Amino acid sequence: MVTTPDPERFGTESFYAAIGRAFVVMCAVVPVLFGIELLNELSHDRLDRLGGIRPHDIEGLDGIVFAPFLHASFEHLISNSVPLILMGTFVLAAGARRFLLCTAFIAVVSGLGVWFFGAANSYTVGASGVIFGYLGVLLARGIVERRWWNIAVGLLIGLLYGWQLLGVLPTDERISWQGHLFGFIGGGIAATLFRRPRVRKSDLEPV
Repeated sequence: MVTTPDPERFGTESFYAAIGRAFVVMCAVVPVLFGIELLNELSHDRLDRLGGIRPHDIEGLDGIVFAPFLHASFEHLISNSVPLILMGTFVLAAGARRFLLCTAFIAVVSGLGVWFFGAANSYTVGASGVIFGYLGVLLARGIVERRWWNIAVGLLIGLLYGWQLLGVLPTDERISWQGHLFGFIGGGIAATLFRRPRVRKSDLEPV
């Protein structure tokens, strides 16, 4: 009997197909975010005020769910679009279920970090917490799953966006460093919690 080839094995057709599908999906997500921002602009930022995370306010906890879909401006959204597509593609390529679990976990950890440690009488919106979480997933996944291509992706992402790690520091009061920091931490934890079981080499060979 011959078992099904490992779909995450680098260089296989299924591997490249997964990357392609994930890229298309992430590219489709961005126009949706632009549509939401257009509605927000037309409502004079009403969506941001209603759906943003409001630290220390019980009524602001629902922002943990809605804030990643909202942005302060089109400029804010544009700056998030490229890293969201790039990093989201590699996270999604590992499987839709794992992607959704990682995204939900990151959003909750990042959002709670903002809610507990953010400035009172403010609201926070944006996908950057999730983006930093994806960065954490990609950097940790290669180590956790011991796959050389995951390590290569982590190194590439680190080279391209590692400078953004400065965003986890309180360098600008207009930027939610809490969301960035806790998103990154949440991504590292998610890479461990939702790691793919290692496939034994014997399971991939004809028997």
